[in-house]
Amino acid sequence: MRQKQQYWLLPLLITAGIVTSWITYLYSASISLKWQEKKVGLNSECVSKHNEGLLWRQVQHQVVLSHRLQSKQAMLKEAVRTDVLTITPWLAPIVWEGTFDPQVIDEAFKSYNLTIATTVFAVGKYIRFLHDFLESSEKYFMVGMNVHYYVFTDMPGDVPGNMSLGVGRRLNILKVPKFDRWQEISLRRMELIQNAIEEYIHQEAHYIFCLDVDMRFHGRVGPEALGKLVAAIHPWFYWYTHNQFPYERRSISTAYIPLDQGDFYYQANIFGGAMEDIHRLTKTCREHLEVDKSVGVEALWQEESHLNWYLLKNKPTKLLSPEYVWDDLRGPGAKEIKLVRFSSVIKNKTEIRENI
Repeated sequence: MRQKQQYWLLPLLITAGIVTSWITYLYSASISLKWQEKKVGLNSECVSKHNEGLLWRQVQHQVVLSHRLQSKQAMLKEAVRTDVLTITPWLAPIVWEGTFDPQVIDEAFKSYNLTIATTVFAVGKYIRFLHDFLESSEKYFMVGMNVHYYVFTDMPGDVPGNMSLGVGRRLNILKVPKFDRWQEISLRRMELIQNAIEEYIHQEAHYIFCLDVDMRFHGRVGPEALGKLVAAIHPWFYWYTHNQFPYERRSISTAYIPLDQGDFYYQANIFGGAMEDIHRLTKTCREHLEVDKSVGVEALWQEESHLNWYLLKNKPTKLLSPEYVWDDLRGPGAKEIKLVRFSSVIKNKTEIRENI
Protein backbone atom coordinates (compact mmCIF):
# COMPACT_ATOMS: atom_id res chain seq x y z
CA MET A 1 0.00 0.00 0.00
CA ARG A 2 2.81 2.40 0.93
CA GLN A 3 4.59 1.64 -2.36
CA LYS A 4 1.44 2.47 -4.34
CA GLN A 5 1.13 5.79 -2.54
CA GLN A 6 4.75 6.62 -3.39
CA TYR A 7 4.18 5.85 -7.09
CA TRP A 8 1.08 8.07 -7.03
CA LEU A 9 2.86 10.95 -5.28
CA LEU A 10 5.79 11.11 -7.72
CA PRO A 11 3.89 12.38 -10.79
CA LEU A 12 1.92 14.74 -8.54
CA LEU A 13 5.14 16.29 -7.22
CA ILE A 14 6.56 16.64 -10.76
CA THR A 15 3.36 18.33 -11.95
CA ALA A 16 3.37 20.67 -8.95
CA GLY A 17 6.99 21.58 -9.67
CA ILE A 18 6.21 22.49 -13.30
CA VAL A 19 3.22 24.61 -12.30
CA THR A 20 5.25 26.38 -9.60
CA SER A 21 8.02 27.11 -12.08
CA TRP A 22 5.69 28.84 -14.51
CA ILE A 23 3.95 30.80 -11.79
CA THR A 24 7.37 32.01 -10.65
CA TYR A 25 8.23 33.06 -14.21
CA LEU A 26 5.00 34.94 -14.78
CA TYR A 27 5.07 36.82 -11.51
CA SER A 28 8.73 37.41 -10.68
CA ALA A 29 9.20 40.67 -12.59
CA SER A 30 6.02 42.61 -12.27
CA ILE A 31 4.22 45.34 -10.44
CA SER A 32 0.93 44.93 -8.61
CA LEU A 33 -2.05 47.07 -9.48
CA LYS A 34 -2.92 47.20 -5.82
CA TRP A 35 -1.09 50.15 -4.29
CA GLN A 36 -0.98 50.64 -0.55
CA GLU A 37 -3.68 52.85 0.90
CA LYS A 38 -1.23 54.98 2.84
CA LYS A 39 0.32 57.72 0.74
CA VAL A 40 3.49 59.67 1.39
CA GLY A 41 4.28 62.93 -0.38
CA LEU A 42 6.58 61.58 -3.12
CA ASN A 43 5.30 62.53 -6.56
CA SER A 44 1.81 61.48 -5.37
CA GLU A 45 2.86 57.80 -5.46
CA CYS A 46 2.81 55.13 -2.77
CA VAL A 47 6.10 54.26 -1.15
CA SER A 48 7.40 51.80 1.41
CA LYS A 49 9.77 52.67 4.23
CA HIS A 50 13.18 51.06 4.52
CA ASN A 51 14.48 50.31 7.99
CA GLU A 52 17.16 52.96 7.56
CA GLY A 53 14.62 55.70 6.92
CA LEU A 54 14.72 55.78 3.10
CA LEU A 55 11.43 55.84 1.25
CA TRP A 56 11.13 53.41 -1.65
CA ARG A 57 8.65 53.53 -4.48
CA GLN A 58 6.33 50.61 -3.84
CA VAL A 59 7.16 47.56 -5.95
CA GLN A 60 5.09 44.42 -5.45
CA HIS A 61 6.33 41.95 -8.02
CA GLN A 62 3.06 40.80 -9.50
CA VAL A 63 1.48 41.49 -12.86
CA VAL A 64 -2.18 41.23 -13.82
CA LEU A 65 -2.52 39.65 -17.26
CA SER A 66 -5.73 39.83 -19.22
CA HIS A 67 -7.30 36.54 -20.28
CA ARG A 68 -6.01 37.07 -23.82
CA LEU A 69 -2.46 37.68 -22.64
CA GLN A 70 -2.62 34.69 -20.30
CA SER A 71 -3.63 32.49 -23.24
CA LYS A 72 -0.68 33.75 -25.31
CA GLN A 73 1.78 33.25 -22.46
CA ALA A 74 0.40 29.75 -21.85
CA MET A 75 1.63 28.73 -25.30
CA LEU A 76 5.17 29.01 -23.98
CA LYS A 77 4.55 26.25 -21.45
CA GLU A 78 5.67 23.81 -24.11
CA ALA A 79 9.39 23.09 -23.86
CA VAL A 80 10.60 25.58 -26.47
CA ARG A 81 14.22 25.48 -25.22
CA THR A 82 15.49 22.05 -24.30
CA ASP A 83 19.10 22.87 -25.15
CA VAL A 84 19.66 25.18 -22.17
CA LEU A 85 18.73 25.47 -18.52
CA THR A 86 15.67 27.72 -18.22
CA ILE A 87 15.05 27.58 -14.49
CA THR A 88 17.33 27.45 -11.45
CA PRO A 89 17.19 24.90 -8.62
CA TRP A 90 15.47 27.61 -6.51
CA LEU A 91 12.84 28.12 -9.27
CA ALA A 92 14.06 31.46 -10.61
CA PRO A 93 13.56 31.81 -14.38
CA ILE A 94 16.54 32.11 -16.72
CA VAL A 95 15.62 34.37 -19.63
CA TRP A 96 16.61 33.12 -23.08
CA GLU A 97 15.28 33.87 -26.53
CA GLY A 98 12.14 31.77 -26.91
CA THR A 99 11.20 31.69 -23.22
CA PHE A 100 8.93 34.73 -23.31
CA ASP A 101 6.56 36.50 -25.67
CA PRO A 102 7.70 40.13 -26.16
CA GLN A 103 4.18 41.30 -26.98
CA VAL A 104 2.76 39.76 -23.83
CA ILE A 105 5.49 41.28 -21.67
CA ASP A 106 5.22 44.75 -23.25
CA GLU A 107 1.43 44.88 -23.04
CA ALA A 108 1.47 43.72 -19.44
CA PHE A 109 3.88 46.48 -18.36
CA LYS A 110 2.84 49.44 -20.51
CA SER A 111 0.18 50.76 -18.12
CA TYR A 112 2.43 50.90 -15.03
CA ASN A 113 4.48 53.96 -16.02
CA LEU A 114 7.66 52.54 -14.52
CA THR A 115 10.95 54.41 -14.29
CA ILE A 116 14.21 52.51 -14.67
CA ALA A 117 17.35 54.14 -13.26
CA THR A 118 20.47 53.13 -15.22
CA THR A 119 23.96 53.74 -13.86
CA VAL A 120 27.07 53.71 -16.01
CA PHE A 121 30.68 54.68 -15.24
CA ALA A 122 32.57 56.57 -17.97
CA VAL A 123 35.82 57.35 -16.19
CA GLY A 124 39.17 58.13 -17.83
CA LYS A 125 39.52 56.77 -21.35
CA TYR A 126 36.31 54.78 -20.95
CA ILE A 127 34.46 58.00 -21.82
CA ARG A 128 35.05 57.10 -25.48
CA PHE A 129 32.50 54.29 -25.25
CA LEU A 130 29.67 56.42 -23.87
CA HIS A 131 28.24 57.71 -27.16
CA ASP A 132 27.79 54.24 -28.68
CA PHE A 133 26.46 52.89 -25.40
CA LEU A 134 23.76 55.58 -25.19
CA GLU A 135 22.94 55.45 -28.89
CA SER A 136 22.39 51.69 -28.85
CA SER A 137 20.55 51.88 -25.53
CA GLU A 138 18.02 54.28 -26.99
CA LYS A 139 17.28 51.73 -29.72
CA TYR A 140 17.00 48.60 -27.60
CA PHE A 141 16.98 49.15 -23.81
CA MET A 142 13.57 49.36 -22.12
CA VAL A 143 12.06 51.00 -25.19
CA GLY A 144 8.80 52.79 -24.41
CA MET A 145 9.60 53.04 -20.71
CA ASN A 146 10.98 55.89 -18.61
CA VAL A 147 14.76 55.56 -18.32
CA HIS A 148 16.94 57.89 -16.27
CA TYR A 149 20.63 57.51 -17.09
CA TYR A 150 23.15 58.37 -14.36
CA VAL A 151 26.59 58.81 -15.91
CA PHE A 152 29.43 58.81 -13.37
CA THR A 153 32.44 60.51 -14.95
CA ASP A 154 35.53 62.54 -14.17
CA MET A 155 35.11 64.43 -17.47
CA PRO A 156 31.60 65.92 -17.57
CA GLY A 157 32.58 68.17 -20.47
CA ASP A 158 33.19 65.13 -22.68
CA VAL A 159 29.73 63.64 -22.21
CA PRO A 160 27.97 63.73 -25.60
CA GLY A 161 25.71 66.77 -25.67
CA ASN A 162 23.85 65.98 -28.86
CA MET A 163 22.17 62.73 -27.85
CA SER A 164 18.54 62.46 -28.89
CA LEU A 165 16.64 60.78 -26.06
CA GLY A 166 13.15 59.37 -26.25
CA VAL A 167 10.11 60.58 -24.33
CA GLY A 168 10.46 59.97 -20.59
CA ARG A 169 14.21 59.40 -20.87
CA ARG A 170 16.84 61.75 -19.49
CA LEU A 171 20.56 61.99 -18.87
CA ASN A 172 22.08 62.92 -15.49
CA ILE A 173 25.81 63.60 -15.15
CA LEU A 174 27.51 62.87 -11.82
CA LYS A 175 31.10 64.06 -11.38
CA VAL A 176 33.49 61.68 -9.67
CA PRO A 177 37.23 62.08 -8.99
CA LYS A 178 39.90 60.69 -11.29
CA PHE A 179 41.13 57.43 -9.83
CA ASP A 180 44.81 56.49 -9.44
CA ARG A 181 44.31 52.93 -10.75
CA TRP A 182 41.70 51.46 -13.07
CA GLN A 183 40.86 48.91 -10.36
CA GLU A 184 39.67 51.80 -8.17
CA ILE A 185 36.74 52.32 -10.55
CA SER A 186 35.65 48.78 -9.81
CA LEU A 187 36.40 49.00 -6.10
CA ARG A 188 34.51 52.27 -5.61
CA ARG A 189 31.56 51.48 -7.86
CA MET A 190 29.38 49.88 -5.17
CA GLU A 191 29.98 52.78 -2.77
CA LEU A 192 29.12 55.42 -5.39
CA ILE A 193 25.95 53.64 -6.50
CA GLN A 194 24.84 53.18 -2.89
CA ASN A 195 25.37 56.86 -2.14
CA ALA A 196 23.53 57.94 -5.28
CA ILE A 197 20.57 55.71 -4.43
CA GLU A 198 20.37 57.17 -0.94
CA GLU A 199 20.72 60.80 -2.02
CA TYR A 200 18.25 60.99 -4.92
CA ILE A 201 17.80 57.95 -7.18
CA HIS A 202 15.47 56.21 -4.71
CA GLN A 203 13.01 59.09 -5.13
CA GLU A 204 13.01 58.94 -8.91
CA ALA A 205 12.78 55.28 -10.02
CA HIS A 206 11.20 51.91 -9.31
CA TYR A 207 13.99 49.73 -10.64
CA ILE A 208 17.69 50.23 -11.20
CA PHE A 209 20.16 48.57 -13.58
CA CYS A 210 23.92 48.94 -13.22
CA LEU A 211 25.69 48.58 -16.57
CA ASP A 212 29.23 48.81 -17.94
CA VAL A 213 29.94 51.53 -20.48
CA ASP A 214 32.19 49.50 -22.81
CA MET A 215 29.14 47.60 -24.06
CA ARG A 216 26.68 47.88 -26.93
CA PHE A 217 23.07 46.83 -27.28
CA HIS A 218 22.29 44.74 -30.36
CA GLY A 219 18.80 43.51 -29.54
CA ARG A 220 15.85 43.97 -27.26
CA VAL A 221 16.43 44.25 -23.51
CA GLY A 222 12.96 45.00 -22.19
CA PRO A 223 10.75 44.47 -19.14
CA GLU A 224 11.28 40.72 -19.39
CA ALA A 225 14.55 41.54 -17.60
CA LEU A 226 12.86 43.24 -14.64
CA GLY A 227 12.75 41.52 -11.29
CA LYS A 228 13.37 41.94 -7.60
CA LEU A 229 17.04 40.88 -7.87
CA VAL A 230 18.45 40.22 -11.34
CA ALA A 231 21.87 38.88 -12.34
CA ALA A 232 23.45 37.82 -15.64
CA ILE A 233 25.31 34.55 -16.25
CA HIS A 234 28.90 35.13 -17.39
CA PRO A 235 29.35 34.23 -21.10
CA TRP A 236 32.68 32.47 -20.55
CA PHE A 237 31.64 30.23 -17.64
CA TYR A 238 28.07 29.06 -18.19
CA TRP A 239 29.11 25.49 -19.10
CA TYR A 240 31.58 25.22 -16.20
CA THR A 241 31.01 23.54 -12.83
CA HIS A 242 31.13 25.68 -9.67
CA ASN A 243 34.54 24.41 -8.59
CA GLN A 244 35.93 25.85 -11.85
CA PHE A 245 34.44 29.33 -11.37
CA PRO A 246 36.91 32.20 -10.77
CA TYR A 247 35.46 32.95 -7.34
CA GLU A 248 37.65 34.51 -4.65
CA ARG A 249 39.22 31.43 -3.01
CA ARG A 250 41.29 33.09 -0.27
CA SER A 251 39.53 32.78 3.06
CA ILE A 252 41.02 36.08 4.28
CA SER A 253 38.68 37.96 1.89
CA THR A 254 35.02 38.61 2.71
CA ALA A 255 34.28 37.51 -0.90
CA TYR A 256 35.60 34.01 -0.16
CA ILE A 257 33.62 31.10 -1.61
CA PRO A 258 34.82 27.52 -0.92
CA LEU A 259 35.41 25.11 -3.81
CA ASP A 260 32.39 23.01 -2.89
CA GLN A 261 29.94 25.94 -3.11
CA GLY A 262 28.45 27.93 -5.95
CA ASP A 263 25.45 28.20 -8.27
CA PHE A 264 26.45 30.26 -11.33
CA TYR A 265 29.22 32.72 -12.07
CA TYR A 266 27.69 36.16 -12.59
CA GLN A 267 29.25 39.03 -14.52
CA ALA A 268 29.20 42.51 -13.04
CA ASN A 269 28.63 44.15 -16.45
CA ILE A 270 24.90 44.09 -15.77
CA PHE A 271 22.90 43.56 -12.61
CA GLY A 272 19.76 45.19 -11.31
CA GLY A 273 16.43 44.91 -9.60
CA ALA A 274 14.07 46.76 -7.32
CA MET A 275 15.61 49.85 -5.74
CA GLU A 276 15.58 48.57 -2.17
CA ASP A 277 17.20 45.27 -3.14
CA ILE A 278 20.03 46.88 -5.10
CA HIS A 279 20.61 49.34 -2.28
CA ARG A 280 21.03 46.40 0.07
CA LEU A 281 23.36 44.67 -2.40
CA THR A 282 25.61 47.69 -2.98
CA LYS A 283 25.71 48.54 0.72
CA THR A 284 26.75 45.01 1.69
CA CYS A 285 29.39 44.81 -1.05
CA ARG A 286 30.78 48.23 -0.08
CA GLU A 287 31.07 47.18 3.56
CA HIS A 288 32.87 43.97 2.56
CA LEU A 289 35.21 45.85 0.24
CA GLU A 290 36.10 48.18 3.11
CA VAL A 291 36.79 45.24 5.44
CA ASP A 292 39.10 43.71 2.84
CA LYS A 293 40.90 47.02 2.35
CA SER A 294 41.46 47.35 6.11
CA VAL A 295 43.44 44.10 6.10
CA GLY A 296 45.25 44.80 2.85
CA VAL A 297 43.26 42.40 0.66
CA GLU A 298 41.82 43.01 -2.81
CA ALA A 299 39.47 40.34 -4.15
CA LEU A 300 40.50 38.62 -7.37
CA TRP A 301 37.93 40.41 -9.55
CA GLN A 302 37.23 43.39 -7.28
CA GLU A 303 33.50 44.12 -7.00
CA GLU A 304 32.56 41.18 -9.25
CA SER A 305 33.97 38.79 -6.65
CA HIS A 306 31.89 40.46 -3.94
CA LEU A 307 28.82 40.47 -6.21
CA ASN A 308 29.14 36.72 -6.67
CA TRP A 309 29.46 36.18 -2.91
CA TYR A 310 26.34 38.25 -2.30
CA LEU A 311 24.31 36.44 -4.96
CA LEU A 312 25.34 33.06 -3.56
CA LYS A 313 23.93 34.08 -0.18
CA ASN A 314 20.96 36.02 -1.60
CA LYS A 315 19.61 34.12 -4.59
CA PRO A 316 18.58 36.20 -7.60
CA THR A 317 14.87 36.10 -8.39
CA LYS A 318 15.65 36.18 -12.12
CA LEU A 319 18.70 35.30 -14.18
CA LEU A 320 19.59 36.72 -17.57
CA SER A 321 21.19 34.29 -19.98
CA PRO A 322 24.53 35.10 -21.64
CA GLU A 323 22.50 36.69 -24.47
CA TYR A 324 22.28 39.70 -22.14
CA VAL A 325 26.01 39.96 -21.39
CA TRP A 326 27.86 38.47 -24.35
CA ASP A 327 31.52 39.10 -25.14
CA ASP A 328 32.36 40.02 -28.74
CA LEU A 329 35.67 38.18 -28.33
CA ARG A 330 33.69 34.94 -28.26
CA GLY A 331 32.20 35.70 -31.66
CA PRO A 332 28.78 34.52 -32.89
CA GLY A 333 29.56 30.80 -32.96
CA ALA A 334 27.73 29.46 -29.87
CA LYS A 335 24.72 27.53 -31.17
CA GLU A 336 22.66 28.08 -28.00
CA ILE A 337 22.91 31.87 -28.40
CA LYS A 338 20.00 32.65 -30.72
CA LEU A 339 20.30 36.41 -30.26
CA VAL A 340 23.05 38.61 -28.83
CA ARG A 341 21.30 41.45 -26.99
CA PHE A 342 24.08 43.23 -25.07
CA SER A 343 27.80 42.62 -25.42
CA SER A 344 31.26 43.80 -24.43
CA VAL A 345 33.05 45.48 -27.31
CA ILE A 346 36.52 44.38 -28.39
CA LYS A 347 39.16 46.83 -27.11
CA ASN A 348 42.80 47.20 -26.17
CA LYS A 349 42.51 46.96 -22.38
CA THR A 350 46.16 47.82 -21.84
CA GLU A 351 45.69 51.11 -23.70
CA ILE A 352 42.45 52.24 -22.03
CA ARG A 353 43.24 51.11 -18.49
CA GLU A 354 45.38 53.85 -17.04
CA ASN A 355 47.99 53.33 -14.31
CA ILE A 356 48.02 49.55 -14.49
